[in-house]
Amino acid sequence: MASDPITVSVIQHRLESIVQEMGEAMLRTAYSQILNSSRDFSTAVFDGRGRLAAQAEHVPIHVGALPWAVSSVAEFFKDRIAPGDLFLLNDPYHGNNHLPDLTVLLPVFVGDRPVFWSINRAHQHDIGGATHGAYNPGATEIWQEGIRITPLKLYDRGVLRDDVLQMVATNVRHPRDFQGDLRAMMGSARIGERRLLKLVDDYGLETVLETIGEILDGAERQARECIRGWKDGVFKGEAILDDDGHGINDVHIRATVTKKGDSLTVDLTDSHDQVIGFVNSAFPNTMSAVHMALAYLIDPRTPKNEGTFRPVTVKARQGTVVWPYPPAPVTLSTNHCAQEIAEAMIKALAKSCPDRVLAGWSRRFRIAISGTNPRSKRKFIWHLFHARGGGGASSAGDGWETAGEGQAAGGIKFGSIEVAETRFPLFFKRHEFRPDSAGDGRYRGGVGSVLELRMETTEPALGNTAGDGVRYPAYGVLGGKDGLPHRYRMLSRGKTRVLKTKEVGIPIPPGAVFLVESMGGGGYGPPARRSTEARAADRVNGFVSAKPRRARV
Repeated sequence: MASDPITVSVIQHRLESIVQEMGEAMLRTAYSQILNSSRDFSTAVFDGRGRLAAQAEHVPIHVGALPWAVSSVAEFFKDRIAPGDLFLLNDPYHGNNHLPDLTVLLPVFVGDRPVFWSINRAHQHDIGGATHGAYNPGATEIWQEGIRITPLKLYDRGVLRDDVLQMVATNVRHPRDFQGDLRAMMGSARIGERRLLKLVDDYGLETVLETIGEILDGAERQARECIRGWKDGVFKGEAILDDDGHGINDVHIRATVTKKGDSLTVDLTDSHDQVIGFVNSAFPNTMSAVHMALAYLIDPRTPKNEGTFRPVTVKARQGTVVWPYPPAPVTLSTNHCAQEIAEAMIKALAKSCPDRVLAGWSRRFRIAISGTNPRSKRKFIWHLFHARGGGGASSAGDGWETAGEGQAAGGIKFGSIEVAETRFPLFFKRHEFRPDSAGDGRYRGGVGSVLELRMETTEPALGNTAGDGVRYPAYGVLGGKDGLPHRYRMLSRGKTRVLKTKEVGIPIPPGAVFLVESMGGGGYGPPARRSTEARAADRVNGFVSAKPRRARV
């Protein structure tokens, strides 16, 4: 018997509040700045059948791959899953996105029946491997990227397997911070467990499970109704990465999207063959990127759950950059090529649903710095989450200033400058908008950033970069112009070094200064249609200058 609409709505919102509370608990208890300031984590609830029931609005690329993680754990342990168990997973060839995204999966039992999964996926500031900071641009195989955790039971019937925890923590560079972040993740998942059990107490198990099915079916109906209004046809889109860091340039992602009625088929088989470097995308991450693109295109009021993505069928060919054979490295793929998969799909649908597509967002360009803090004498690893690029414009208006990259859609923040300067040997001399960086259009892209950052170390440090977008900028759409690409430099002892997007082992002398100019978002629609009032406001706000805009090479 179907639940009444009021009960369905209340339970749907209860589920959404649960994952939001899980996220707040994580934010307030994690040790690392990458989590407690930049929020590079996601929370979700699945039902016992492995269906995504609710997710918080954190990092979209995380959650779309979680069904494969749940399936991987359930298939490996089968009937050996018991109350009190808790599982870890990070291996992308066993259902994860990439190695730095550690996943905690907590089965929630009612009696002897597993009826939910409470899940936290969080990016670790280090995951071992050949280089610090969880990104290794030099990797040619996945073992060089970090410790691989296939489905692993950390708690067995409520008892911590401390030997397993010790083994995992020993394989990362900062075990204290790692264990603090892991405990925050587990605490977040346990809050989800308590709230789910209270939900069952309030409404009864069968009512809750039946209602979840109705919630998923309702999301599917909403998604299909939206898609039905788009133009039928076969549409093609392409996005290109600068390179793979190993001499392979112009790595293309091609999407052929067939829209018919209320469904989509996304064919990625014509994408670039898998490459040497870490821009390859494991299959769950690719599926997540496709689902992410759909979530951006449909009505934002539609819940984002398993039902939402039923209208989409994906075709891919193993041996390509979107589905590589192991042991290909994949760590950058949650940024690139995930963002390019979504971009190719969105570009393809520009002629099908022009009022819903969005212009290109900034691409990621990360710097991870490892050194010794002269104030505390402790080793540190710091990730650059500041100086974020601009968001893409859409029919709704201008792109968000400094919103960051497209696969996070503003969900990852730059942390407090004051906290960063207190915890790390850094001085932020400038952190401001980058004028003229956004793509022009009826609606312009969001501007990027300018950052001048001085190292206050007394000993040499090391840096790695990981990203894209020096050669290919954020794209304009439907007549809109491209944004400016990234330009990152390091100034030291009178010399200037232009930083590449994929470098490992960069020597950073004491007192070195990073001068970062990040990408602007793409514009939407012809620039001639931008209003005089909007252009005047851009000048007043410093988003554009009186100087003519020139692209950098």
